[in-house]
Amino acid sequence: MKIQGRMFIWLSVFLLAVAVIYGLWSKEPAGTTALFLAFGLSLMVGYYLAFTARRVDTGAQDNKDADVADDAGELGFFSPHSWQPLLLGAGCAFGFLGVAIGWWFLLISTPLILVGLFGWVFEYYHGENQNQ
Repeated sequence: MKIQGRMFIWLSVFLLAVAVIYGLWSKEPAGTTALFLAFGLSLMVGYYLAFTARRVDTGAQDNKDADVADDAGELGFFSPHSWQPLLLGAGCAFGFLGVAIGWWFLLISTPLILVGLFGWVFEYYHGENQNQ
């Protein structure tokens, strides 16, 4: 994580320099604002990674003598299948479409969003996937 933190901090320094030069040269507010926001986001991510790297054990990516196999192992739990993200995505798409077509379209999207969201959150509390 140390390497990633340094990369993001150096990226934020670069973005700050580009934002200042671009702002002074072009006098265009939208691009200058976007570059300053990119600087801020990059700085936040870099600070988080550098701060976290001090608190956790050294990973294989920080060891110059590490092999690829040193970083192997379980990465976490990933759901094998779920229909809930599709339902939630369709509900959100209908919701955004309601802004363009008419607010009445939100009557269709709200139940889809709620069912998809609650189904995804409580997916492992009922049925065949229930933890015991």
